[in-house]
Amino acid sequence: MSFFISDAMAEAAAAAPAPGQMGFESLIFPIGLIVLLYFFMIRPQLKRQKEHKKLVESISKGDEVQTEGGILGKVTGIGENFAQVEIAKGVEVKIRRHSILGVMPKGTMKEL
Repeated sequence: MSFFISDAMAEAAAAAPAPGQMGFESLIFPIGLIVLLYFFMIRPQLKRQKEHKKLVESISKGDEVQTEGGILGKVTGIGENFAQVEIAKGVEVKIRRHSILGVMPKGTMKEL
């Protein structure tokens, strides 16, 4: 019976790659995961960041904007990093430009 066992061990040892060598087949799965991660997570996030940066750079005085906190107001002053937004008559707040979520259509504040 030991005759069959030794044959099986000899075949397994011959089929295994050398300890220091990895075959190309073992790298296919990790590389595929990285490619999927890029296309499903990283690329869409970079696209959203570009669009938001373009939006923030295009804000000008008089635009009606919504902040990330949900505040709706009209831009009365704009600086390099901050914008001054009038949220009610005579009430102005200073916010970071990057906290502006979107530019609303003209006349949105009149509806409120």
